[in-house]
Amino acid sequence: MIALGRHIIAELYSCDIECLNDVTFVEKAMLEAADRAGATVINSTFHHFSPFGVSGVIVIQESHFSIHCWPEYGYASIDIYTCGDTVDPWVAYAYLKDKFSAAHGSTVELNRGQRNLLATASHGPHGNNENRPQKKPAIQSSRNIWFTERNESIALSLKHDGERLYNHTSDYQKIEIYQTEALGKILVLDGNIACAEEDEYVYHEMIAHVPVLAHTHPKKVLVIGGGDGGTVRELVKHKTIESIDLVEIDQFVIEAAQNHLPALSSSLTNERVKISIEDGVNYAALCASESYDVVIIDSDDPGGPSKGLFTERFYRDAFRILRPGGIMVTQSESPRFNRHIFTEVYQCYFRIFGKQNVSCYLMFLPSFPSGMWSFSFCAKGDADPMLFLDRQKADRFSNSHRLKYYNYEVHAASFVLPKFVKDMLQ
Repeated sequence: MIALGRHIIAELYSCDIECLNDVTFVEKAMLEAADRAGATVINSTFHHFSPFGVSGVIVIQESHFSIHCWPEYGYASIDIYTCGDTVDPWVAYAYLKDKFSAAHGSTVELNRGQRNLLATASHGPHGNNENRPQKKPAIQSSRNIWFTERNESIALSLKHDGERLYNHTSDYQKIEIYQTEALGKILVLDGNIACAEEDEYVYHEMIAHVPVLAHTHPKKVLVIGGGDGGTVRELVKHKTIESIDLVEIDQFVIEAAQNHLPALSSSLTNERVKISIEDGVNYAALCASESYDVVIIDSDDPGGPSKGLFTERFYRDAFRILRPGGIMVTQSESPRFNRHIFTEVYQCYFRIFGKQNVSCYLMFLPSFPSGMWSFSFCAKGDADPMLFLDRQKADRFSNSHRLKYYNYEVHAASFVLPKFVKDMLQ
């Protein structure tokens, strides 16, 4: 051997875009390439970046493999460095080129640590085992794989087990479910976390119980979005509600939740719940005026199938279908993570409902970037989120249903806003 190590720097072009943006696929492909090349894997660390990109490295006993993916260009940059004679880096390269369906690639091979340039050390590392028979230590490999949601300045990363419990691309979005170490199973829609097992109760208790307990006597409720079932689960706890209409555009969100998130989706089969698989924008446009006491917009971020749920036309229809004294609550983004959207949608609510009838309230949960998220409380008519709230009723409800986040004090305190949020709403 003329060198200590062989180093291949490779570029793959016109690859399968979906493969390059799939952290689970990329990690497994790299592990398989290392195995076929004869390498011994010690550790793998991979990140997925929202909305595009995967980066990762595999530490092998013989050195390392690394990859950086640009799915938007169908391009991957690969670095394969091996030491000794037992690993063939070209086997790994050929496998990865085929695995990512690359139309073509380019490579450069370098010899690292050329023998004729190496000086013989006068002494080696110290040790006291020179006379003992050497036994090759067993290698225990580990996987370190991360999902990351980010914008231009903030990111949230969660470590998961490298497997995907659910993966389907519908006509509207990509739906995935991962098992994470910190927050249990997470439902991911187009690269954004929709909910996490360990803290979803914060979101669903606050989006459901605040409007219902602030209303005098809600009987009919409309939920647009919320196909995971968490909002419906909370609503059916209110015996005064006679009917709940759930309008979800994507039936595969419901399928994913029913198969893998039973704690959220268990109430979707309740006799008071009617599910319609259709566009919520069209549903509201065709709905009769003054049909509902409470309208809850349980949407994802504005994009993909949720884009239409962040328009003035839609909010005007939501106002129209509310009965007098009715309440609309929306997921209104984060004043930290999505500042522009946050301020923009509240200006829209002010125009439609009147500024005096619109309130912002906050919740805090680890699974959403920045940890701070908001809901809007919009009343059709003169109303205050505390006006009809009965403290004894709210606490009795919270205790009887063993709620984890909502109670009277939280209801009241959630409408107390930090000054920077107040300033954003001016």
